Amino acid sequence: MHPLDNPAWSALRSTQAHLARGKGRALRYDGEYAIFAAAEDHGTEALAALGGLIAATGPAILLQRQPLLPVPGTIVGKRREGVQMVAETLAPWDAPCDFVPLGDTDAAEMLALATLTEPGPFFARTHRLGDFIGVKRDGRLIAMAGERMKPAGFTEVSGVCTHPDFRGQGLAGALMRMVAQRIAARGETPFLHAYADNLGAIGLYERLGFRLRCAVDVTVLECANRSQEI
Repeated sequence: MHPLDNPAWSALRSTQAHLARGKGRALRYDGEYAIFAAAEDHGTEALAALGGLIAATGPAILLQRQPLLPVPGTIVGKRREGVQMVAETLAPWDAPCDFVPLGDTDAAEMLALATLTEPGPFFARTHRLGDFIGVKRDGRLIAMAGERMKPAGFTEVSGVCTHPDFRGQGLAGALMRMVAQRIAARGETPFLHAYADNLGAIGLYERLGFRLRCAVDVTVLECANRSQEI
């Protein structure tokens, strides 16, 4: 199996193992960092372990190439088709922008921007999953992009967002390209995910040099008996 076929599992079993919660054949990210979970495979034991993990820790998102089979003790809260894209070669980009590194001192502002713009699940420590950069105007964070899942040899570009008052200036594309360029400079391959019907975003990613790798199944799993959640 290719590491990107089940990226959360691949990451939590390798470079991000320190963020893994659970054991055996089902794992999830620490809830302060991300909401993704994964099973090793679709065997009976792995799916049962995943069901037990959801019951003990709460809802999670499964993101993988193979459509998820029924998981004991859970219900599907939402399901959508996504795409996974990789950038083996980045396209030239002639729209640079002045950016700054972001870190713990920017955490509250990063969370506020992500909450407003909804680039994907973002939590109190999501910014610690990898390097983040942003654009500030008059000391105010108006755009950012960064890294999320890190299967060995790959890093996901994520958290890309721009405040509504500053859209249309090419900031998202410029920041994405810089993040992807830094990933490539480390000898890793940048990748990302998008919903399949988000054609505008997919078009931008293609202009940056990302190409479709595969369709992915995006499933929100919840405990069938919510009283079991702790």
